[in-house]
Amino acid sequence: MVLIDSVARYVEGVLNPNSTKEESFASGILEYPQYTRPEVFEDEEVPDILKSGHHENIKKWRRLKAIEATYKKRSDLLKEENFTKEEIEYIKSLKENK
Repeated sequence: MVLIDSVARYVEGVLNPNSTKEESFASGILEYPQYTRPEVFEDEEVPDILKSGHHENIKKWRRLKAIEATYKKRSDLLKEENFTKEEIEYIKSLKENK
């Protein structure tokens, strides 16, 4: 299945062109955490912001969590990225809490 998925996505028309925009490395950094139902699974709860329905706040949260995941796992990828002032402050806070 993994092999079929990884090969089929290169065939034109298999995937919607917008469907891979948020995957890891599509934007140069790792992907944000994914959640599903139930809202609490193995003592981990879906963050309230994701349940809020506020699309702009969700987008910002996802971006910050993607930056955090990249910082923790592949900080070398952050060198090529352009950040807002808010994102720079977030990265500084990650460094301080290390």
